[in-house]
Amino acid sequence: MSNTITSEITINVELDHNRVPEKLTWSAQDGGVQKEEAKAMMLSIWDSNVKETLRIDLWTKDMPVDEMKQFFHQTLVAMADTFQRATQDEKMTDTMKDFCDYFAEKMELKQ
Repeated sequence: MSNTITSEITINVELDHNRVPEKLTWSAQDGGVQKEEAKAMMLSIWDSNVKETLRIDLWTKDMPVDEMKQFFHQTLVAMADTFQRATQDEKMTDTMKDFCDYFAEKMELKQ
């Protein structure tokens, strides 16, 4: 008999009449998050049966472009950090972080 624990994360998407997201909220009871509003989200799920990444990318129609650029930059940085923790590949992590710096420079995100 397994002694597993289940944790649930819920994402709610309110759509307008054209099915464009107007409001995103998420909850994670274990993390103390209850119906927190978000303007954008990216979710990647690995399907090991077909060796393919499944994705859900959503953003509300009032998400400002400058915030979307910051969101992408911070997501890229987080991916580099996660890649390092998952693989211990310092060389590729450094390459990814170099790209993150290049991205920030080109998007004029760094002061």
